[in-house]
Amino acid sequence: MDEDALAACRRFPTRAGAIIELSARDEGFRDLCADFAIAETELHKWRGSHHVLRDQRISEYAVLVEALAGEIVSTLENASVVPFPRR
Repeated sequence: MDEDALAACRRFPTRAGAIIELSARDEGFRDLCADFAIAETELHKWRGSHHVLRDQRISEYAVLVEALAGEIVSTLENASVVPFPRR
């Protein structure tokens, strides 16, 4: 498992199995996890910064992290829907 999937697993530990499984077979989901990991890393960097733009960047990255987390959840939920065949 790569570091990007681990970031999503840390955020959603109860869904770690599904995250690992989906990231192994879905490139788009791996990219989503990568974006999430990058955004989280940047958020943590800005929280430790004393730069004049610190508060603005924290706000921006916090919104981005939450949006990406929502996309991860949505993707997991959609991936777990198994349609029943019609008769």
